[in-house]
Amino acid sequence: MNIEATIISNLLHNEEYARKVIVFLKDEYFMDATEKTVFGEIQKFYIKYNDVPSKEALQISIEERGDISSTIYEETQALIKSLEKTDNNADWLLDETEKFCKDKAVYNAIMESIEIIDGKHKQKSDGAIPELLSDALAVTFDTHIGHDFLEDSDERFEFYHTREEKIPFDIEYLNKITQGGVTRKSLNILMAGTGVGKTIGMCHMAAANLTLGKNVLYVTMEMAEERIAERIDANLLDIEVNRLKDLTKVMYDKKMEQLKQKVKGKIIIKEFPTSQAHTGHFRHLLNELSLKKNFKPDIIYVDYLNICASQRLMGSNNVNSYTYVKAIAEELRGLAVEFNLPIWSATQTTRSGFGSSDVGLEDTSESFGLPATSDLFLAIIQTEELEDLNQIMVKQLKNRHGDIAMNRRFVIGIDKSKMKWYDAEQSAQEDIIGTTSSSGSTPPSNESQFSGANKKKAFREFKM
Repeated sequence: MNIEATIISNLLHNEEYARKVIVFLKDEYFMDATEKTVFGEIQKFYIKYNDVPSKEALQISIEERGDISSTIYEETQALIKSLEKTDNNADWLLDETEKFCKDKAVYNAIMESIEIIDGKHKQKSDGAIPELLSDALAVTFDTHIGHDFLEDSDERFEFYHTREEKIPFDIEYLNKITQGGVTRKSLNILMAGTGVGKTIGMCHMAAANLTLGKNVLYVTMEMAEERIAERIDANLLDIEVNRLKDLTKVMYDKKMEQLKQKVKGKIIIKEFPTSQAHTGHFRHLLNELSLKKNFKPDIIYVDYLNICASQRLMGSNNVNSYTYVKAIAEELRGLAVEFNLPIWSATQTTRSGFGSSDVGLEDTSESFGLPATSDLFLAIIQTEELEDLNQIMVKQLKNRHGDIAMNRRFVIGIDKSKMKWYDAEQSAQEDIIGTTSSSGSTPPSNESQFSGANKKKAFREFKM
């Protein structure tokens, strides 16, 4: 008995096995027409009745079909009669079934790739081949179907005492509010008005990730790849961005060699046309980077979300902005879950939020569905007084990584010439009206002022 017949036999006679594997099996894995027909009927019965059919039910369902030849009919009836209960080791059977699925998936992917190369495939181009092969190689059985609250208490206890892997910041208060950094499988958003510094923030965080030895993928749809690289250069080399062009080739090479000695991670910057790229393109890029450069990012930056396209929805007058932007956010978060990494992106404030000194969720441009989907949603605020102090205000609007009530607002230093964020002095944090302290208490608003050289200006508009 071959493995195909063994699988079909156990689908009929071993309900526990059938429930574990039938969701992973596909009729395209069965090359023989007879076995494919029998499996197809078992699968249809299972989907409809949530149970495996008896031999008699299987025979009747095939008799009622009018789309198979008499030869196939006779062979299927003979196959069904020959299917008897087997006494196989359960673990062995699962392993062999998984190996069968993997082998067939790879074989089918190779055959489809050959069809694409020969120009016979009507729907896919050469660019789809890496994804086809990658998906086939990724075929595996995931038999976990949920957490049993009572039976899995030991696993839950172990989870409580396992330190979750996070990607930390180099900014003290960002680490405070996220309890040490952002987690994997999360979508994190910066919101600010035009020119306030969304791209500076993402370039700074990308540079900080690189110095920690992380691999970074930076996807840009707003600026050229070279412009993003220029900002990261200024940050890492600690040189004003306008002075980079003044460096000689020898000086620049020397600084880059010194940088290479210090950092262990890699950063890839990829430019896509505005509003033309969606998560399908990003997934394809990730697969290409893995296959061609052996590069797998630890974190992704998408600059920025509102000028992405949706893979599911076509942008047109029939789709409102709320639905469209929410779809993009959901697709990005799905990508984060699929590749087990955090994704950072950004969005604009509305026109009314642009000049506001106390931005809220209602100031999110185009779609309130964006903050609803994200895990961390931070607003960046800069007034004229803050700009004079080289500071920006960060306000938590949503935070699944920590307690939003703790340090709801805080100040970060910003050096726009070097594309950097830095920790502001503690006195600046204490001067924020309505900001909760680490103990959770709120300082009296009538005593709060911003500090700085000749800049003792009160900001009573920052209210809870």
